[in-house]
Amino acid sequence: MNGTIRANIKPGARVKIVLKKDQKKGTLTEGIVKDLLTSVPKHHRGIKVRLEDGQIGRVQEIIEEEDSL
Repeated sequence: MNGTIRANIKPGARVKIVLKKDQKKGTLTEGIVKDLLTSVPKHHRGIKVRLEDGQIGRVQEIIEEEDSL
């Protein structure tokens, strides 16, 4: 799912973000969203979030949880 649209991201969502220090390398960090820091509805580089572990970065990918039966 697209990480550039704020409405797609909710606290508690599992996402992959790029940290500021990793922008050139493109290394992604996985975590759970605690807070949304970008206030605009859409951002071309990804919505900025704070993860539950305190790391801050821009969402590159939203991991959709598969429904367990």
